[in-house]
Amino acid sequence: MNKIILILGAVFSTLMITSCVKDLDVTPKDPSIILSGNLNDDPIYMKEVLGKIYASFLLPGQGGSESYNKEDIAASDPNFTTTMRALWNCQELTTDEAICAWGDPGIADFNTQAWSATNPFLTALYSRLVLSVTYANDFIKNTDGSSNADVIKYNAEARFLRALAYYYAMDLFANPPFTTEADGVGKFYPKQLDPDSKTGRTKLFYYITSQLRSIENKLGAPKFSYPRADQAACWMLLARAYLNAQVFTGTAKWDSCKMYCDKVISSGKYSLATNYRQNFSADNDATKNPEMIFSWATDGVYTQGYVGTTFIIESCSDGTHIDAHNLGLTSNTNWGGNRTKKQFLNVLVDTLATYGNVPVPWATDTIFAQCKDKRVFCKRLDHWDIPSPSSSFSFGIGVYKFTANNADGSKAADYNPAYASTDYPIFRYADALLMRAEAVLRSGGDVSIAVADVKTIRDRAFGTAPHANITAAQLQANNYQFILDERGREFYFEGQRRTDLVRFGQFSDGTYKWAWKGGVIGGAATDKHLNIFPIPGDEVSANPNIKQNPGY
Repeated sequence: MNKIILILGAVFSTLMITSCVKDLDVTPKDPSIILSGNLNDDPIYMKEVLGKIYASFLLPGQGGSESYNKEDIAASDPNFTTTMRALWNCQELTTDEAICAWGDPGIADFNTQAWSATNPFLTALYSRLVLSVTYANDFIKNTDGSSNADVIKYNAEARFLRALAYYYAMDLFANPPFTTEADGVGKFYPKQLDPDSKTGRTKLFYYITSQLRSIENKLGAPKFSYPRADQAACWMLLARAYLNAQVFTGTAKWDSCKMYCDKVISSGKYSLATNYRQNFSADNDATKNPEMIFSWATDGVYTQGYVGTTFIIESCSDGTHIDAHNLGLTSNTNWGGNRTKKQFLNVLVDTLATYGNVPVPWATDTIFAQCKDKRVFCKRLDHWDIPSPSSSFSFGIGVYKFTANNADGSKAADYNPAYASTDYPIFRYADALLMRAEAVLRSGGDVSIAVADVKTIRDRAFGTAPHANITAAQLQANNYQFILDERGREFYFEGQRRTDLVRFGQFSDGTYKWAWKGGVIGGAATDKHLNIFPIPGDEVSANPNIKQNPGY
């Protein structure tokens, strides 16, 4: 199965990153591991090394999450420092969608939007993204110029993965260090594209989009070999970049966003899964699920560790209110960390009146059995309100959207009682529909297209319920607020919320407030500089070519 080959083939040497990323020496920990210089010794090495680049977004290193001293970046707990977990924390804990009860350094800062340049999750994520770029650069350098059809695809996939890493770095940090295959690997101080954060971010945006356009026709056709990146994954990343172009560059690119959404939709290869829950179940990969376009593939046998969807399931369970054992992970301990807030519940449940800021009849219906929206996988905990950022898991609203079982409740073929086989979604077909709807609305295009796209999403969510119907006036009202809310209902806990709130001007200085935003129980506006995270302080201190983002 391609998932297994891609994720865990033999891989090249690991990078040793300590206090800063200026030292890009490749130093093998084991001389039997394939080195990039040996890449062309055997054609099979190319696909196996490519697998390492894919895995760099999910796994901590060579030996999986439980093999300490084999991680690519040294850490007291290698699970915490993976791209997936750090990215999820940045995108969810900083918003209305999630709050974590744990006392680990850095988490409380995210809960209250009070982070600094020393936040360990920011340092880890920054280093991980640089690591993925460096892996991709070396692979691209060693495969450029090949006339072999397979190698041309491998090279294009590496360029896609580099663009994906740069996209996250641009979104989160605005102006990261910039290197390509032309720079080589060795000791040097990487530079930003421009020391000015706005100009550097703009230049990086145009680099990313130009790279993606250049590989569009070199990648495999949609669904050619899941979970490898194909043309549809490329189109989705382009669409997402153009969706946020006004944030990244100051200039909107709505027509370009729509164009690439159109390519995905008109390919005829994708449709919504009949059952929304399948997108978050062990049978969510594209060989079984028509909606999945690109994911970080996981497997209970071959990608074991407390990362990916295993992390989400366990961190959202406490064994009392929500039990991971009922979600297919029967040998773990229910960590009791992440849940959502009352304010986001009022977004998620959009069809009923409210009473005392609590949707009726949820005061008594604690499992939301009367909710018409089939996307609501939540449970009221002991208390609606969260009296402090570090309150125990029993305060708030539990979320059990992800499961390690198949959508029908059966066990996965590669079932493991400790580690989920559920892929972590990056691009779903539903996102192509909602991105296109927003782009059409904002560009003044044919509103009937937006209405039809949103109705398609809501038809699955509500079935025959009248709540599925939507009008152009509803979509256009209040700066397209319905689109933001619908994205929240569709993509909650999938690591998109922060980016969406920033685009709609509601993340920091906007009028929207939620519990503990700004460190206040009722929420408070925060400074706009928080829309971008700081470059890690260690990097700024060690690298004279790096300028800190404004406000830090």
